[in-house]
Amino acid sequence: MVLAVAAVVVGSWSKAPPLLAARSAHAVVAAGDSVYALGGSGAGGTPLDVERFDGKRWSVATTLPGDGLNAPAAVALGGRIYLVGGFAGTTNLPVDDVRVYDPASRAWSSAAPLPAPRGGHAAVVLDAKIHVLGGGNSVSTIGGKLYAIGGRSGLSDYGDVYAYDAARDAWARGPSIPPRGAAGAVVYRGVIYLFGGESQASGKTLGDVLRLTRGAKSWRRVSALPTARSYAHAVVFHDAVFVVGAAARSARATRRREAGSSSGIS
Repeated sequence: MVLAVAAVVVGSWSKAPPLLAARSAHAVVAAGDSVYALGGSGAGGTPLDVERFDGKRWSVATTLPGDGLNAPAAVALGGRIYLVGGFAGTTNLPVDDVRVYDPASRAWSSAAPLPAPRGGHAAVVLDAKIHVLGGGNSVSTIGGKLYAIGGRSGLSDYGDVYAYDAARDAWARGPSIPPRGAAGAVVYRGVIYLFGGESQASGKTLGDVLRLTRGAKSWRRVSALPTARSYAHAVVFHDAVFVVGAAARSARATRRREAGSSSGIS
């Protein structure tokens, strides 16, 4: 499913063109004038095709190196796409790899690995820093710091949030979230939004939308998705927040998307 949020607080939803192949537990990122969907799980296992959306239709842009990933995170920084962590293939074994794709040259390379393996997380960029949130391990940035938010390892979900200051090469604790994995996140107008996810402790798929503003000491629940979903990743594209793909309560992959303008976010 792809959801373009007309507003996180007030607004309407509409459908956008579907993915070429149904998938969940994938990464989604807006780079240049396009949206990319990478990795995940589908009917035939782990999709290796990287799909590109140009605002009108989806096409295959490139192929993932290796045997594929499920539940990675992706961000765009400096004209390149960073694919961060994830679980190897269709397993639940997290990796610390950071793979870099250059859309201009259509070439892949590697970057420094994560401090620890993790999957099922979300990632965003703010102030030229990478933020990963939730998952088996995760990281994100706001105010020039890198945030590791929540996460998952085995049957445990995390609510811990850690902020990495690159200038000091040091970690500090940040505002925690209700424990969860498989959430989506974006930075919109200088604020981090976290969408849905799932709780292994309660056995529930989550539909809440959480927000963290600069300097805030806690996250605030500001809205809810039209339907609860996990592994639905989010990007900002054409001044709208797109929540792309998902596993719903049945944990089945989906191609659906909903879209709209984002002028109502507050």
